[in-house]
Amino acid sequence: MSRIAIITDSTSDIPKDLAEKLNIKVVPLSVIFGQESFLDDGKEITLKEFYKKIRTSKKLPTTTQPTPKDFIKTYTDILRNYNSILSIHISKKMSGTINSAEMAKKEMPGRDIEIIDSEYVHFPLGFLVLKAAQLSQEGRSKQEILKEVYDLKSKIKVLIVPSTLEYLKKGGRIGKAKGLIASILEIKPILTIHDGEISQFKTTRRWNQAKSELINSIKSMVKNPQNLIVSIGDSDAKEDAEEMYGRIKETFNPKKIIRVDIGTVVGTHLGPGGLGITFYEE
Repeated sequence: MSRIAIITDSTSDIPKDLAEKLNIKVVPLSVIFGQESFLDDGKEITLKEFYKKIRTSKKLPTTTQPTPKDFIKTYTDILRNYNSILSIHISKKMSGTINSAEMAKKEMPGRDIEIIDSEYVHFPLGFLVLKAAQLSQEGRSKQEILKEVYDLKSKIKVLIVPSTLEYLKKGGRIGKAKGLIASILEIKPILTIHDGEISQFKTTRRWNQAKSELINSIKSMVKNPQNLIVSIGDSDAKEDAEEMYGRIKETFNPKKIIRVDIGTVVGTHLGPGGLGITFYEE
């Protein structure tokens, strides 16, 4: 039986226990505060430390992707025990991570490495990786895994509510939502990801209105709540995330709800105080 390894990057924000349980290898990006660089691995800087630092820092941090050498090392190590690799990563339009992975692949001719642009970030990416890992553990073929991953990719929906657009704006990740900038101080936008970029979904005026609109928007997109799989992520906004957990559970009684943290790299661009709701129907 072919052994297929599943690799992703830290912007998937997959909880460590899930990654370990499903043998998912996570290649970390890095976050940089001035002269200090920290791997997004939860060890060099904790989430608590990161969000405290970003709230008090005079200059916003930056982020950087893994190098081709990082991927060569990871792929080489993995292929000692596996026959092939599926490497699923953050949207190419948001990061150079895919480029590094592709450069590494070119340096390893003859090895069975498939690189997939998820066209997402955070838990839309996470859900794709989890699906691939579950299927790999079931012994499914690479073709079967790829088919199911791409089928799931077409079903996933994501709604993002930043507490402010300043971080997305300064980090250059505003994507197709540039039109929001003119009224940046007057709105609480709901964003989504379309064609690999951040896009505007709806505009609200207040934070509580945005949270209610999240529920209404999910209602409009979900046909069978009993088949609903949901993740609720937050960038140091635990109370709001727990509130949304309760409201989603009460409104939809979904098949599964996962609470996740928004990690340091995604948190750099979203900023503290944000929410990300990802969902699909099985």
